[in-house]
This record gives sequence, structure tokens and C-alpha cells, in this order.
Amino acid sequence: MVRVSDGERYVLEDNARVPSGVSYMLENRETMMRLSPELFAAHPIAPVNHYPEVLLRTLKAAAAAGVSAPTLVVLTPGHFNSAYFEHTFLAREMGVELVEGQDLVVDDNRVFMRTTEGLKRVDVIYRRIDDDFLDPLAFDAGSFLGVPGLLSVIRNGRVTLANSIGTGIADDKAIYPYVPAMIEFYLGEKPILNNVPTYSLRNRDDWGYVIDHLEELVVKEVDGAGGYGMLVGPASTDAERETFKQKILGDPDKFIAQPTLCLSACPTLIDGEIAPRHVDLRPYVLAGETTTVVPGGLTRVALKDGPLVVNSSQGGGTKDTWVLEA
Repeated sequence: MVRVSDGERYVLEDNARVPSGVSYMLENRETMMRLSPELFAAHPIAPVNHYPEVLLRTLKAAAAAGVSAPTLVVLTPGHFNSAYFEHTFLAREMGVELVEGQDLVVDDNRVFMRTTEGLKRVDVIYRRIDDDFLDPLAFDAGSFLGVPGLLSVIRNGRVTLANSIGTGIADDKAIYPYVPAMIEFYLGEKPILNNVPTYSLRNRDDWGYVIDHLEELVVKEVDGAGGYGMLVGPASTDAERETFKQKILGDPDKFIAQPTLCLSACPTLIDGEIAPRHVDLRPYVLAGETTTVVPGGLTRVALKDGPLVVNSSQGGGTKDTWVLEA
């Protein structure tokens, strides 16, 4: 989510597949409570440290019917992944095993975890691996990160995968322009927060306009993430715009474009001085038997002066986020 200079708030993107950053939200809060306990004593700040407990409860509720005491695991691609700290953090906080693909095996149409005491059945997998790498028999045959035969067990309802295969379609920026219509169609409601006006370059009229106004727009790859594969028109050079123009002409379906938003700024400590820096907010929602919106979130901040991209992969930082209780 972002707020722009006129106070309007927008949903900038959706992350439904393997949303990351919640561990930083929790660590930020713990750090702030240690450094400035007097602020928490003076203000009714809603807690966020119950997130692992709610996540655990949500995952247990996702187990197949009839499983009274489900065994859960967190499936990680391993320590080379940039979010490995978060995988270990959440597994530890929930009190469940952190596993890699080689730690799991499919047998008799069920998933088991290898332990020192033998195989132990797994009922729910909280996966932090993209779809393509989950099962080399069904997707990327060269993947060593997944579990051979896993898809078949999922299809037969013998194990629950969270989030489900295919939820990444909600992350695809080509779907983003249609989300408000989806909300109205499925829920019969108007969205409370607007999406950013978006040009879909698979539409020829939009495609022509974007080509003529690259210096004004932000152009993104539909499957891009982390601030990569995008052009911020007002901050780009003639050569960068020409390169992107050729990419668009080569395959316009791979891109969307949006107006350049003037993101709100937040006071930030930079080299010992307070300075304004652009921010966005990543809230976290757990949907199961009930829907829980965490009373906080991850505020991401651009630590350099000027940039509108706040991703940590682009040199951004994070802040503790407060929601005051009534």
C-alpha cells in the first residue's frame, strides 16, 4: 500500500504466493521495545508478536478433515535463499520443523518427513518455494529444491500446501488491473482502497500511449519483483527509455505501465540527521477459518534521497509500524 502527496491511498500490488518480510516486522518491534520502552508505556500500541501463534493456528485449521493433531513443516529452498532468516525464524517461533525438499519423501500417496526415529507423516506444508520448484516430476525437472511426487499427494487431499499452487497468479501484474472488478464480481462490494490506474500493454491503445509517454510513466514487467525489470520514466535516461521501448515493442504482453506516484515520506535517521524518505506499507493478512489482519505491518523505506523504489533488494530499509488501539 502507498499514500501519495494528495493523501489518496492505493493498493500497489498483491503478494499471495510466498509473502515475505513478516519476520522483519516482528524483529523491528522487539528492537523498538528494547530501545524506547517509554514510548510503548505512553501509547496504546497494538501488539504484533502474536503473529506466529495466529499463523500456526491458521495452518493447523487448513489440515484435512479428520486430522486432529496435524504435523506441520516449513519448506525452505535452503540457506542460499535471501529470506532464509525468515524461514528459520517462523519455524522456530511456531515450534515446527524447518525442512528442505530432501528432508521429505512421498510414499503410499502421502508425504513423510525423515527423522532420526524414522519417517513421520506430514499433514500441512507451509511452503516458501515458488511453484516451479515444488515437484520435479510435474514442473521443473531440474529442480533439486522440491519433492518428487508432491503434486499428486496434494491433488488427492493427503497433504495441505499453504499457500496453494497457483496463488501466484494474484502476484502477476497482468492480473492487477482486474482485481477491483474481481472484488465486485465475487463479493458484490466496491473496493475500499483503489488500485493505481494501470495501462495494460496487451491493449493496443494503452500500448501506443505508453510508448509516447515513457518519460512520465513507471513501466513494469508483469512477472517482475524486488524492484527489478522496471523503468521509472522521470528518473531514466534517453538510452534507458530507448532500451525499454525496444523491449516493449518485442513483447508488449509482458509489461504494464502506471503513472509515477509521488509517494509520501517519513522522517528517517540518515547519517545522524533526520531527513524525509519515501515509504510504502506491506500489511499481512491470514485467511483461514477466520481472517486476521495484523495490526501493524512492514513499512519499507528508501534510504537514499529521491528514489521511489523501497525494496530491500534495491538498498531500502524498514521501520516499525504502529497501530494505536482505541
